[in-house]
Amino acid sequence: MKKILPLLLASAVLQVTAFAQDVWKADPPHSRVGFTITHLGISEITGAFNQFEVSIHAAKPDFSDAVFDLTIDVASINTAVEKRDNHLRSPDFFDVAQHPKMTFRSTSIKPAGKDRYTLSGELTLHGQTKPVTMNLWYRGTTVSQKNTTAGFQLTGTLQRSDFGIGPKFAPPMLGDEVAIKADGEFIKQ
Repeated sequence: MKKILPLLLASAVLQVTAFAQDVWKADPPHSRVGFTITHLGISEITGAFNQFEVSIHAAKPDFSDAVFDLTIDVASINTAVEKRDNHLRSPDFFDVAQHPKMTFRSTSIKPAGKDRYTLSGELTLHGQTKPVTMNLWYRGTTVSQKNTTAGFQLTGTLQRSDFGIGPKFAPPMLGDEVAIKADGEFIKQ
């Protein structure tokens, strides 16, 4: 019994350690969630959401088992035109009074080349939850005296009609497809 107890304890510690996950949080000054949409079919409008939180939970150093959690304050939308931003916050588009948050939680991550992944998950926007798939590029990890930081870029497209955003503004007034580009630096906690 004296020999078995230490072995059982060591085994339990190893099992817990094997499943330990690192937590990474977005560094806001070095992260951005942006979008582009066509206007009148002849130009593009770009914008971003200025307030958001993103965390990554991963046990593997290449992030091949990562789970991404994102929460966006929809009222933080910024297209650099205040009048347009206020209209986008209104019931005509995002209706931030009723739907103040947008959330995404990944459900799978699959290899798609060197440092590239296909990231799938559930996006909740404007009161509707839909599956989405995006492209993820792991740009590497650096270690400094202060932090360990990983970089990612996420790209993909959404159909705004899938979420009931701006139904009165059909193409070509505003394109239905919205291109998403998010860049982030994530600090290991």
